[in-house]
Amino acid sequence: MTAAPGIRRAELSGFLRARREGVTPAEVGLPAGARRRTPGLRREELAQLAGVGVTWYTWLEQGRPINVSTQVLDAVARVLRLDPAEHEHLYRLAGLPSVTMRGERRPEIPQHVRHVLDALGTTPATLLNSRYDVLAVNAAQARLVNGFHTIPCGHYNLLWCCFTEPTIRERLLDWDSEGPQMVATFRSAYVENLDDPSWAEFVERLSAASPEFATLWRRHEVRGPGFRSKTFDHPVVGRMAFVTTSLSVAEMPGCRIVAYTPADDECRAALERLKVLLPAQTDGASGAS
Repeated sequence: MTAAPGIRRAELSGFLRARREGVTPAEVGLPAGARRRTPGLRREELAQLAGVGVTWYTWLEQGRPINVSTQVLDAVARVLRLDPAEHEHLYRLAGLPSVTMRGERRPEIPQHVRHVLDALGTTPATLLNSRYDVLAVNAAQARLVNGFHTIPCGHYNLLWCCFTEPTIRERLLDWDSEGPQMVATFRSAYVENLDDPSWAEFVERLSAASPEFATLWRRHEVRGPGFRSKTFDHPVVGRMAFVTTSLSVAEMPGCRIVAYTPADDECRAALERLKVLLPAQTDGASGAS
C-alpha cells in the first residue's frame, strides 16, 4: 500500500516552499534588491541557479504530477542548501527510491533486544520506533524519568509527553534546541508513513494539544536521529548531563535504542544515587525523555 499521490505532492509543495523562503539571495550570490514581495529566493531565481525551467520548477513546487530525475532534484537541493537528511526527504517526497524505515506502533520485541537494554546497566536506554512511541526502557531510564510527569500520561510517546508536559522546560534544559530537533526527526519518518492514517491523526491531535508543536510542524524541517548532548534538572538529584547515541535495531525496521551516557563524573554519581534512592524501578514501556 502506498501513500495517495496527492498527499505526497502536497507535502513536497510545502517543503520546497518553506526551504526556498529560508534561503536569502546573499547566500547564493544574488543582490537582495530593493523590493521583494516574498522572503528568500523567488521561484525564477531558484530555477535559474539550478539550471531548470521556471515553468517546470513552478509545477514541481505546486505539487503537479510531473516527472523528476535524481540529477534535477540534486540541483534543486544544492541551491536550497539542503543537508543530507533534507536531501533524502526531498527524494522521498518526489517518489524516488529511498531507504524505507517504518515504525510499527507496538511490534514484538525480541528477547535479545531486551537483554541489550538490561546489559547497559546504569546507562539509561530507551527503545523507540520512528514515531517516538516508547516500546521499552531499562531500569536506569525508568529511574531517570521518575517524577518528570506532573500530569497523567498514558500515551507512551516521547513527543506527546514532552510537548504536553508543562514542566519540560524546567526538566530538559536544552529544550529550545531539543524540541525542534525531535519534530524534525519525526517529520523525516512521517513521509515514509503517509499511507498510514494513524500518523496524520497523531499529528492532528498533538497539534491541537500543543501550539508549540503545531508551529514547529509547519516549518517542514527534517533531521535524522544521532548523537546529541542533553542536560536534565532531575527533581531528586539535580543537574545531569548526558550524550546520547542512537543505535538502529536491524530486526525491528524503524526502531532504535537511544542510550544516555553520562557526560561527567557528577552525572555518573547522580545515577548511582538514583539507584539507591529508587531501587524499585524496573524496565518496561513506562516513559522516556
